Amino acid sequence: MRRLELIGVEGLPEVRPGDDLGQLIAARAELETGDVLVVAQKVVSKAEGRLIDLNDVTAGTEAVRIAGRLIAKPDPRMVQVVLNESVRVLRSERVLITETRHGYVCANAGVDHSNAGGRDTLTLLPVDPDASAERLRARLGQLTGAEVGIIISDTFGRPWRLGIVNVALGVAGLPAMLDLRGTLDDDGSPLHATVLAVADELAAGAGLAMGKTDRTPVVLARGLRLEGHGTGRELIRPPAEDLFR
Repeated sequence: MRRLELIGVEGLPEVRPGDDLGQLIAARAELETGDVLVVAQKVVSKAEGRLIDLNDVTAGTEAVRIAGRLIAKPDPRMVQVVLNESVRVLRSERVLITETRHGYVCANAGVDHSNAGGRDTLTLLPVDPDASAERLRARLGQLTGAEVGIIISDTFGRPWRLGIVNVALGVAGLPAMLDLRGTLDDDGSPLHATVLAVADELAAGAGLAMGKTDRTPVVLARGLRLEGHGTGRELIRPPAEDLFR
């Protein structure tokens, strides 16, 4: 009987810039080789100092104009931060959808003010989520001796469905996708288009154990049988294949 466990790592303190996130996790989780840790982007960003104080931001004319067209009527300074973190604005009416420097297409460039540590503080996405995942993986290996996989996750909306789910931004120590094309289905017919986004599936499952207000930003997934190495960047659809760009 196959069994996959999702275990919330509880008791982490408020993470601050410069904190050793690997040490904080290792002190609260008994890790085994083959485990995968899904880590919320927000605590990674905090540890890496990816925070910005709105009091240090001046909104430009375009940010003020866009803020007035959005349903939530956000602070124009927040809109300015979103523009600063983006390479392209795809929609700026009702909601603000942009393309980030990483290539993600998402709301507000991943800029967030919830659980950021202050009313005027925003968190930004890590500069390189894959590199962040690899550093955390190496640090945990150093501290525990366990070879683990790391997924750095964040919540994204989905074009064809309601609601938000966790997706994988950074990946280290496990495949991001499983390409089953060319293998046979149960009837012996070859599969032609089946590529599983396993890192996204794990991130989404871990989101149930994290909760949104339970202060459990790290989830241990145990019982997987995944081999190989991938990156979160592999999950980004190329613009030529993207119906929305």
